[in-house]
Amino acid sequence: MAIVTLTSDFGHTDHYVAALKASLISKDNALKLIDISHDIEPFDIAHMAFVVSAVFRDFPKGTIHMLSTN
Repeated sequence: MAIVTLTSDFGHTDHYVAALKASLISKDNALKLIDISHDIEPFDIAHMAFVVSAVFRDFPKGTIHMLSTN
C-alpha cells in the first residue's frame, strides 16, 4: 500500500481537498492518504517547504509527498 502525503494551500472551506482525494482514490483505492496541511498561504512556497521539511523524514522510504499551490 502506497503512502501519499498531501500539502496544499486549498484550505478547508470548499470541496478541493475532497476532490483531490477522490481523484487519487479512484485510481487506487489502496492508497493511504495523509494530510500534512491545507492551510498554507496561497503561493507561499517557502512556508510549504518549511512545513514539509519538518515532517517528511518521519515517513517511511517510498512515501510520495504531493505539494500543490493554486
